[in-house]
Amino acid sequence: MSAAGWTSEVAALATLEPAARTQLETLVPGHFPVGTVLFQPGDAVRGYLVLLSGQVDVRLPGRSGRELTLYTIAPGQACIQSTLGLLGGDSHYSAEAVVTRAARGVLLPRATFLSLLDSSPAFRRAVHAAMAERMQATMQRLERIAFEPVSARLARALLARADADGLVRAHHKDLAADVGTAREVISRHLAAMERRGQIATERGVIRLLDADALAKGEGG
Repeated sequence: MSAAGWTSEVAALATLEPAARTQLETLVPGHFPVGTVLFQPGDAVRGYLVLLSGQVDVRLPGRSGRELTLYTIAPGQACIQSTLGLLGGDSHYSAEAVVTRAARGVLLPRATFLSLLDSSPAFRRAVHAAMAERMQATMQRLERIAFEPVSARLARALLARADADGLVRAHHKDLAADVGTAREVISRHLAAMERRGQIATERGVIRLLDADALAKGEGG
């Protein structure tokens, strides 16, 4: 697909004023393969990412080497760290963003982002709405990490990562970051799930055998 018309792929941008859409359409979408690091701690905030397809995980590294997935960016969703940096907060990232599903997106340079905030009420509403939605989702995620058992969080992570065939291609480290625990804990819970007949572990793949039980939070 050509760069022309990409704003029509994002519901929040499809209703922008003509001048704002014209300004955005001069930017060309880029393609990012799985594993691409979009930013890491210490990097300066360069712009506002509009994700058109794929998925990006934003992870917070810990001193122990463990990671915590703060939030996942899907098409049309905002990146909190980028937005805050552009709006005048800390201008450097404290987390890492990694492409976990082949992505396509557009990076709005700081100058373009700030110009549109000033000139386009529709763009301003879209940014604020996306930010509010992301903040609410992040708070819900932190609440689950604080109060839900690991088994329920792991079951949720497996269901979220599974493809149409019920296959999860993720390392224990990735699942640990999703769940907010250690890899050793993930290994124990996966073994329990396998004994229950809910999953089958294969080489580099986890096959979901009983998605209904996982959906009920019966991870074991």
